[in-house]
Amino acid sequence: MSVRHIVFAVAPDLVLLDACGPLEAFWRAELTMAAAAGAGRPIVYRTTVASIDGGVLQTFPGLPVVTERLDSLDAEPIDTLIVPGVPVDQHCTLQPELVAWIRRNAPRARRVCSVCTGAFYLAAAGLLDGRRATTHWRDAPHLARRFPNVHVDADPIFIRDAGPDEARSDGERVVWTSAGVTAGIDLALALIEEDLGHAVAMQAARRLVVFMKRPGGQSQFSAALAAQASAGGPFEALHSWMVGHLREDLTVERLAEHARMTPRTFARRYVDEVGRTPARTVSALRLEAASRALAESRRPLKRIALDCGFGSEQNLRRAFVRRFGVLPLEYRERFMSATAPSSASHSGAAARAGEEAR
Repeated sequence: MSVRHIVFAVAPDLVLLDACGPLEAFWRAELTMAAAAGAGRPIVYRTTVASIDGGVLQTFPGLPVVTERLDSLDAEPIDTLIVPGVPVDQHCTLQPELVAWIRRNAPRARRVCSVCTGAFYLAAAGLLDGRRATTHWRDAPHLARRFPNVHVDADPIFIRDAGPDEARSDGERVVWTSAGVTAGIDLALALIEEDLGHAVAMQAARRLVVFMKRPGGQSQFSAALAAQASAGGPFEALHSWMVGHLREDLTVERLAEHARMTPRTFARRYVDEVGRTPARTVSALRLEAASRALAESRRPLKRIALDCGFGSEQNLRRAFVRRFGVLPLEYRERFMSATAPSSASHSGAAARAGEEAR
């Protein structure tokens, strides 16, 4: 197995987690391969963090990092080029030297990736023209306005776009973009799975103590995060109650009664506070609960459907196909932990399932 050179091309004010999250994932994959192969095993990944000027680079959180000069890599092979994000606003100026380096060197990389607002650099280099791409949901409208040739989708955790060369067996010209900050870990785990297989990626995820490897199609907009966003507001207690009662009939009337409002007043105020209808929050919470149950247990579909409030296996299947494009058992086959316990140890799963699936 040849060594895969992963190059992080970073700009001033680098968002540190955009780089160190994926770096940690690749290192955990190294540890997993080392444990399996023992002494004398070949190195799987070589990682380099580089900037235009090299040396010490200040990051957005304030912790400096030491980088190599990007031009020192011009003669070296690059397997994967990753561009982490930087803080952006309507008036931000991208580093032109970095844009030029990316434009010049991206064609010789097997795959090119961005984390969060690193997509702005890929777009400026012309690498996202005519492609689907994502970034942090907050910055997606800005990306779409600034680069109208990019098909921006603010919803997915990450997107793999092979462009017109999808049929090529060598995988060149594949571009990956990911959502904000921690989504870079999900992107790295997907790259590891592509390189080394599902088992290694899942083991790396467990070493990182993330609950599961999120699929790229999973939404950035977690129902649990939406609930947390209104913490301290009038629906904080209601959201906690909903998570523990997913298997019940959570109609607007029932929720309004628990919130001590009339149904009409409740529905109006809920949309104003949370930004979505009560029904959408219930559906999203139930889907997250079912996703967690499938990934972390071996409970039968009928039990999961009942515990999470879908009522029947048929409703559960419809919800998964509509949201993820796969059937529940296919989702379980791909994302279930090898150490998932039996159903007996998951009697309280529904109460905990409102946490963000990871």
